[in-house]
Amino acid sequence: MSASAPVPAGRWDALRPAVPVLAAWVVVWALLFRPEIAHAVATWNASTAYGHCWFVLPIALYLAWDRRMAVAGLAPRPTLWPLLLVLPGAVVWLAAERVGIMEGRQLVAIGFLQLLFLAVLGWRLAWAFSAPLLYLFFLVPFGAFLTDDLQRFTAAFTDIGLQVSGIPFVMDRFTIEIPEGTFYIAEACAGLRFLIAAIAFGALYACLIYRSPWRRVAFMLASCVIPVIATGFRALGIIALGHILGSAQAVAADHIVYGWVFFSVVILLLILAGLPFREDRGEPPVPVADTAPPPTAAALWLAGALVAAGVLIGPAVAAAIDHAGAGVPFVPLPAFVPGPGCSTSGTQTSTWSRQDRGVLSGVQNVTCDGFPMTATIGVFRARANPARPIARRRGAVARDLAEDAATTPFTAAGVPWQLVQTQMPDHVAASALWIDGNPALGGLAGRLRQARNSLFGGDFAPVLAAVSVDGTTTMDPRQRQRAAAAIRAFLDAQDGLNGRIIALARAAAR
Repeated sequence: MSASAPVPAGRWDALRPAVPVLAAWVVVWALLFRPEIAHAVATWNASTAYGHCWFVLPIALYLAWDRRMAVAGLAPRPTLWPLLLVLPGAVVWLAAERVGIMEGRQLVAIGFLQLLFLAVLGWRLAWAFSAPLLYLFFLVPFGAFLTDDLQRFTAAFTDIGLQVSGIPFVMDRFTIEIPEGTFYIAEACAGLRFLIAAIAFGALYACLIYRSPWRRVAFMLASCVIPVIATGFRALGIIALGHILGSAQAVAADHIVYGWVFFSVVILLLILAGLPFREDRGEPPVPVADTAPPPTAAALWLAGALVAAGVLIGPAVAAAIDHAGAGVPFVPLPAFVPGPGCSTSGTQTSTWSRQDRGVLSGVQNVTCDGFPMTATIGVFRARANPARPIARRRGAVARDLAEDAATTPFTAAGVPWQLVQTQMPDHVAASALWIDGNPALGGLAGRLRQARNSLFGGDFAPVLAAVSVDGTTTMDPRQRQRAAAAIRAFLDAQDGLNGRIIALARAAAR
């Protein structure tokens, strides 16, 4: 039996042996999951919805320092039961990697980091540091899948609000037209960026202000619900302001500024509402010393090594699967036809195909209605991870670089396309992705089908076709509409393209 006694504040000598062990295995963890880390950092830089992620690690370190009194005198107690969770985690990571869900891979990677700290430090210390450790999950740029639902909620909220206010309007899905002009509830206006930031702030506020888990949960729920409702009021307010001022365009020019001012006020009110229930005052916890014999260095290193070995299973299996797949054979790519009002320049794609990191690709320059366009075709390995064509598709339509994006599905020459219009940078592009020889097989069903093909092979290789207009200067809404119409007219002229690409996908899978 071990005894425990009070110790002076500031005694953390018992923790020092675990510091180099954790530092070394965290470096190993970072090397194993460097693609996940690199993708997260790129998303932080490219998207304003996740710019706050740069502050997550400093905040987690502050939360750890804030809990220094509660761990003074405690020694690490390595435990091996977290190993029971490593293998299921490896299976989940591999499933996310095969389906091409980067957010899933990143969430599991952070989960592995939690298990590493738990195995080396033991339950008592890990529980004491649970707030900073769990806060690391905000490093993951997660939540983009909510965008469509948030758009629909904002549109429905605005619809009801305009009916109540008596402002005359006509609504077509996310487009709202009033006598003073037209508004569009774009993806960036759905409130995702504010919702994610508000949840991260709510978690920090709850950890610092409250001790009761119920009060923390209640404030976190408020941080999730209030921003969504506030987004509806924001959209309604901007439209009402345009009606009052008599110009929708004048209000739309500064709608981002109005939105952030409004949301800053909402956050301030949320803070004030939570202050009366604060529990951060009172006597600090009395540090208690752990008088049991300290663990050996070998025990600390062994706990970390066993977790790292289990974590390695997923990446190792994925690498073996990718290595087993054959490359793309050199096959001629079909050329786009100019169509009415269009002209081509340069060499046809069918004569200059090339290998690019396992992708057979070609580019064709076209001019339609005065807009210079780039038409591309990319063929991937039949056993390619679905993340490759999906990521290339997002890059082709500049979604990862866009400040704002509007997606519209349409059909041309029997092929379902996705038209994406972005601002900052100005970009209009349409893309279609053939999975298993089917251009309509998208979403999770397409990912699952290609994940199966990546494991067992398939009769068709994934093929991506894209046509884009890059604005060399800022395009106004009318120019973007003309560019979108030019792309549609060009694709309408591509009779037989579906059959040629299906034949190409079959030939590339041999």
